[in-house]
Amino acid sequence: MRSVRLVLAGVLGSSVLIGTLLTSGVAQGASTASALKACTTSIAAHEYAKGKLTVATDTPVYTPWFVNNKPSNAQGYESAVVYAIAKVLGVKSSNVKWVVEPFNSSYVPGTKKFDFDINEISYTADRAKAVTFSVSYYNVQQSIVALKTNPIVTKHSASQLKTYLYGDQIGTTGLAYININIKPTKTARVYSTLDEAVAALQSKQIDAIVIDTPSGQYMASAQILDKNKKAIATQVGQFPSVGEHYGLLFQKGSSLVGCINTAISTLTSNGTLAQLQKKWLGIYTSVPVIKP
Repeated sequence: MRSVRLVLAGVLGSSVLIGTLLTSGVAQGASTASALKACTTSIAAHEYAKGKLTVATDTPVYTPWFVNNKPSNAQGYESAVVYAIAKVLGVKSSNVKWVVEPFNSSYVPGTKKFDFDINEISYTADRAKAVTFSVSYYNVQQSIVALKTNPIVTKHSASQLKTYLYGDQIGTTGLAYININIKPTKTARVYSTLDEAVAALQSKQIDAIVIDTPSGQYMASAQILDKNKKAIATQVGQFPSVGEHYGLLFQKGSSLVGCINTAISTLTSNGTLAQLQKKWLGIYTSVPVIKP
């Protein structure tokens, strides 16, 4: 990484220097504040559409990430995060432009018609081969979903967790968490699809599923129902984060990543992200934390 010193601030018109700063984020020898200031003066030149911060997401979008299927209203966690990023980078809210990008298309290799995509996209090493991710704007935790009648609901100490029979979809982070962190005495059952795992839970073939907290909340409250459409499952608890996270998705090698990372770091350190999570994601943050 090229060192960018404060004495060079007066020559930020150089495209080489701007590119270096945008790519590296907080330059060596410069404070976050000075790097952020440099970004506010240079970001427009590197936007997909000059003068506009073009942000992609899927359609429809759902609460609590967005509200009323309207990304531009700054309501919901992900919409609010975008406008908070824009604010610290000196981008007017009226200059934030939203476009549609289907989730499964977002991490396909190739040219992107946006600056970044925000759509609860988990960073994975495989995806990062084709696109570039920002630092985390939301750390994802794994959680346990079980039928309300299962003993795991009340008996889930670290030693007790090892005694249950788990099931999960092949290749998921939930299955990896079971095997690496919980290490149950009974081999977890592996299913081709998540629907198959849910069916096994409903028929009591397994005791529990491990799945990310947002998906688990939906599964427990709206997916596993009795014949009267009443929820029969519960989210037992969630585990401490092990590094899984949602990141903003960019075209591979985008020159904007450094400045966006600087903005996210600023919002993390000044408590803005924590405040937004408390406001919009209480449905997830209120799930009790348990240890494997």
